[in-house]
Amino acid sequence: MSMIKFLWNTLFLGCLAMILFSVIMVLPWRWLPPPTSAFMLTEQLITDYKPHYQWVPLEEISPYMGIAVVASEDQKFPNHYGFDLDSITDALNGPSDTQRGASTISQQVAKNLFLWNGRSYVRKGIEAWLTVLIETLWPKRRILEIYLNIAEFGPGIYGVGAASLSLWKKSPLHLSLHECTVLAAVLPNPKTMSAAQPSPYVRKRASDILRQVNSLGGTSYLSKL
Repeated sequence: MSMIKFLWNTLFLGCLAMILFSVIMVLPWRWLPPPTSAFMLTEQLITDYKPHYQWVPLEEISPYMGIAVVASEDQKFPNHYGFDLDSITDALNGPSDTQRGASTISQQVAKNLFLWNGRSYVRKGIEAWLTVLIETLWPKRRILEIYLNIAEFGPGIYGVGAASLSLWKKSPLHLSLHECTVLAAVLPNPKTMSAAQPSPYVRKRASDILRQVNSLGGTSYLSKL
């Protein structure tokens, strides 16, 4: 066997092993609730508090919560395949603070569940590949369910279940539309924005999200997930 053929075979087998490993890493969470996330583990290492995380099935979450985060974070979620190309183009051509708006819910799930924080091309490349796998292996409904359970809604508060109990002492199933829009409003920076004591900025952002919810048609917008 020539050296070139040996190198090509090694490269092929290495790529195949990486693909199989990533599929094995992603596929089980189509059915199983993740016990934690990479983001929670990282936060636990660099802060003194233990993450407050409680898994809640989508059926036990207010339907207002799903449409609130879609209106806030990713309005094309039901229709795209993991990437919002228009938003990516706008982010690349606009100021740096618009880059977060280019990340779809699927991309945020890939990043928060599996990866570390950072802006390197390597991390973004892995995130893109994991996003493709998530969109291929999970239904949209599952992607939204996991997002609502691992998103950070306050310092150390992960998932709408933990947020509703911590902030309002109620089941997430009974969250009002207003409470859901306030929770969605703090997602850009949950460590400095408070849903319990919303600032004028958070209140305005929640009002904007409410208008977007109504513009999208309310909860019926997600009825086909």
